[in-house]
This record gives sequence, structure tokens and C-alpha cells, in this order.
Amino acid sequence: MKFDNKVNILNRKARFNYELLDKYEAGLVLHGTEIKSIRLGKASIAESFCQIIEGEIYVINMTVDEYFFGTRYNHSIKRERKLLLQRKEINKLIRKTKDTGLTMVPTRLYINERGLAKIQIYLAKGKKLYDKRESIKERDTKRNIDRVTKKY
Repeated sequence: MKFDNKVNILNRKARFNYELLDKYEAGLVLHGTEIKSIRLGKASIAESFCQIIEGEIYVINMTVDEYFFGTRYNHSIKRERKLLLQRKEINKLIRKTKDTGLTMVPTRLYINERGLAKIQIYLAKGKKLYDKRESIKERDTKRNIDRVTKKY
């Protein structure tokens, strides 16, 4: 069965604040009505980050709004949600974050073709202030070039 849902929730600040290195795709452990809210696009990963707790990886500060038609058994809005990765991927992420000082940043939350919620995380390195200024400068010059080429 093909599931055709266009949910694509992005963390736009991740590319500005971090230099993204390795990409991983993980499943999410969801409770109750969380998947219904995500399918409606009522989620945010803008302020979220990943953390290692007792050998497992969790996404922290991910907001999933309450489902409107939920009863008193509705889910909590902000909670730690466990990520589903293979053990070798988890061990690799634990090793890299401890040794080199890298961090894990969620960049995209989406529904795949089978109807499952997936989150895309990157192993990332924080940018310095001058790197951020350079990113702004590159973006402005690209915008100016596009503006000039559209006129002609």
C-alpha cells in the first residue's frame, strides 16, 4: 500500500548554525495521537536536538501539538522521543559525539511511503560567528545575482 502524504517539516536554522557532516534516517517511537498530529503537519523541530541517554538516542524539545479530536488520553506536547536506529549506527554516533565534540541535529521530519514517521538527523559541527557572517554574505550575493538576471 502506497501512502501519499506530503508532510515535510524542516529545521531551517540547522544549516545556518551548523556545518552538517553525516546524515542518518531514524524512526520515532510515538505514543497515542502523536502520529495523527504529525500527519496534519502540527509538529516543529526548530528548537530540537538529539541527546544520548543510557545508550539510546532521544530527540529533545520536539513539539507535537495535541490532536484536536483527542480525548483526555491525548499525548503531551513536549517530551523526549526515542529514535530507532541500528545498534552499529548508535555506537558510531556515541563514539563521534564523545570523542570529537560533534552534535546531532534533526533537520527534517516526514512521513515515508509506508506511512511511518521518520526523522533525518545529521552529525554536525557548530559554526563560528565568522562562518555565519560568510553564509549571510553568500546568500545576499546569490540573491542579488538572481535579481539582476531576472530583469534581463
